[in-house]
Amino acid sequence: MSVKPVPEDFQRVTPYLCTDGAADAIDFYVSVLGATERMRVAAPGGKIGHAELQIGNSVVMLADEFPEMGFRGPKTVGGTPVTLYVYVEDVDAVFAEAVARGATELQAVRDEFYGDRAGQFEDPFGHRWNVATHVEDVPPDELEKRAKQAMQAMESGG
Repeated sequence: MSVKPVPEDFQRVTPYLCTDGAADAIDFYVSVLGATERMRVAAPGGKIGHAELQIGNSVVMLADEFPEMGFRGPKTVGGTPVTLYVYVEDVDAVFAEAVARGATELQAVRDEFYGDRAGQFEDPFGHRWNVATHVEDVPPDELEKRAKQAMQAMESGG
């Protein structure tokens, strides 16, 4: 039997989140995003050394901070430049649950020109998430027109 270089139950790109309070983060992602826990590896001091969550057909890995190894979460380093984009069945319900569980609204849920209803929040652990429900298939020519209008509106401050 040969070993596959990319395991069958993983996508090619898998986010790996570092957080202060991985157990609480897992609870948050299960409650808000409907994640299921695939595995959890305990580390000394009650920390989580590695965990895997299934969100839809994707896997997100996470662990507690280990500063001595240079593994620090967004709150420790002063924020994150990364946003995770997740499609959900009901963006309004997911967004409301996130805020109710301590997330900070960064962009209210709204219909976007590209056919998604989306909003952005920062979870209590410092990670940013865009959650979206696809509501319209926009043909390429219409998408180009809408994108141009959106960019013009941004430039004019509207």
